[in-house]
Amino acid sequence: MTNSPRIRRGALALAAAALLPLSLAACSDSGSDTKASAPASEAAGPATGNAAPATGDQPFGPACAGVPKEGAGSFDGMAKDPVATAASNNPALSTLVTAVKQAGLVDTLNNAQNITVFAPTDDAFAKIPKAQLDKVLADKETLTNILTYHVVGQRLTPQQLENGSFETLQKGMLTTKGSGEDYTVNDSSKVVCGNVRTANANVYIVDTVLMPK
Repeated sequence: MTNSPRIRRGALALAAAALLPLSLAACSDSGSDTKASAPASEAAGPATGNAAPATGDQPFGPACAGVPKEGAGSFDGMAKDPVATAASNNPALSTLVTAVKQAGLVDTLNNAQNITVFAPTDDAFAKIPKAQLDKVLADKETLTNILTYHVVGQRLTPQQLENGSFETLQKGMLTTKGSGEDYTVNDSSKVVCGNVRTANANVYIVDTVLMPK
């Protein structure tokens, strides 16, 4: 009986020795998880502003600051949805969304794979006289012609826009030029928030509606 406390202490010491490496391993794993997650959170940071150059996968441009920080209309939210659905959650693209619905292109855009959409803002549509815009919105053929001119059948990176010429789904050609965070489409329409990812598209939000040549 007198040896019982010693035996217990010995057993506890052995248990502690056995558990110590496991504890250290857990701490080590926890530390590596923290390190692994840090770049993701850091990478997500510039998405809400326009300070970072367009050298990575982050959105860029002055209008990006107006994108909601959370929810379906945020960059993270739009990345989960196909492009027409994603656009419907962006408050700056309501006229475009109306036009896409009028033309019956919602399913076409949502079901397409690996496309690029040059998306005019509400302000871009506001540059068109109201009577002319209403006429276009009421003419499905003309509207479809214009909207499909804004879509390219591949995901375009900012680097590809530096001096590019691309065939659109409308079969016309559009040209792009620029560098860094400054890009222009067809020498007239400025990219105001670029490299926005959706589930099936890269989106470049532009300040002027593109007209087929």
